[in-house]
Amino acid sequence: MKMVDKMGYDRSITMFSPDGRLLQVEYAKKTVKQGSTAMGFVCKDGILLVADKRVGSKLMIPETIEKTFKIDDHIAATASGIISDARVLIDRVQLKAQQHFVTYNSNIDILTVVKDMCDLKQICTQSAGLRPFGVSVLVAGVEEDGTSKLFVTEPYGLYFQYKAAVIGEGELEIEPILLKKYKSSMLINDALVLAISSLKDFLKSDFSYDRIDAVYIKTDTKNYQVINKDELKKLTK
Repeated sequence: MKMVDKMGYDRSITMFSPDGRLLQVEYAKKTVKQGSTAMGFVCKDGILLVADKRVGSKLMIPETIEKTFKIDDHIAATASGIISDARVLIDRVQLKAQQHFVTYNSNIDILTVVKDMCDLKQICTQSAGLRPFGVSVLVAGVEEDGTSKLFVTEPYGLYFQYKAAVIGEGELEIEPILLKKYKSSMLINDALVLAISSLKDFLKSDFSYDRIDAVYIKTDTKNYQVINKDELKKLTK
């Protein structure tokens, strides 16, 4: 009888277990932990996002695997977990950013994007017939006043602001490295070296520049830029 009760709480997103837990939400968080690693950095001269694309086969074309996303010229995102879930959220906030510019003739602020994304995530934790988004998204950008910001959005709709953050399978191993070596005075190039060296330590023999996705937005230009493989090798040599 106890097993039947437990399975009932386990299968319903709208029902709390007797110890006050939403088990489907907890499963969504575990999905994020199993996703490929993604990192974000607030730097002195802008923001940087670095993600592991985890190329599953030598027959795959690494360039076709999308792990970083452009929300607007001044806002970028990356994710860990179910990337197809992330794409739905990214499409939603891309449209919101475009609508904001058309309506107000100004760039949308980063927190508005984050809140809109998290509102949808939260709805999916209390609506029957839905499941939580199995993804955490790093949202980073540069505001109109030149302030760089980085947010982590959780599967259940909560968000936190960070100076540097890592999500995904490498979180437990890489976070202590960031706590020790990250400095707010870092330039984007310095943070890129830290990110690549951390991924090398975590992935070991599996590391390859083919599986790295990296983008940055500088404070002065506020323009989304992708770092290609050759630039990665050159900058982190």
